Amino acid sequence: MPPTDGDAALLLIQVADPSPNGNRAMNRLLPIAIASVLAASASNAFAQTEVERHDRLLIERAELAESVPHPTRGMSMNQVESRFGAPSQKHAPVGGDKPQHPPITRWVYPSFSVYFEHSHVINTVLNRASASERGPVPVN
Repeated sequence: MPPTDGDAALLLIQVADPSPNGNRAMNRLLPIAIASVLAASASNAFAQTEVERHDRLLIERAELAESVPHPTRGMSMNQVESRFGAPSQKHAPVGGDKPQHPPITRWVYPSFSVYFEHSHVINTVLNRASASERGPVPVN
């Protein structure tokens, strides 16, 4: 069984032995060392909880994406508009200056955005649930 942060604190106490006859510098450093170990332990627990929470939210959003009706790859602009109605916003195409940079257009609907290459769907992305929603959190 690997040592935990509590084991490390216990080890510090055993090694330091702050007895009245012991080293005064060691007696002063012991509380600082113990506080550092405990703070690191609490920080790691909080960070792990945050990562787990973000992972859970990301999974929930991915499951939601599967259940929301949305345009599929290859549909034309006309098919998208006839099936889902007019978008709330149509962005002007970007790119298109060279054959290797085709024009990409984005249409925004209330729950998703559709990306077109020329006039066909290449991707559909769920919009953020709220302005404060963040994407996946990198794991270090």
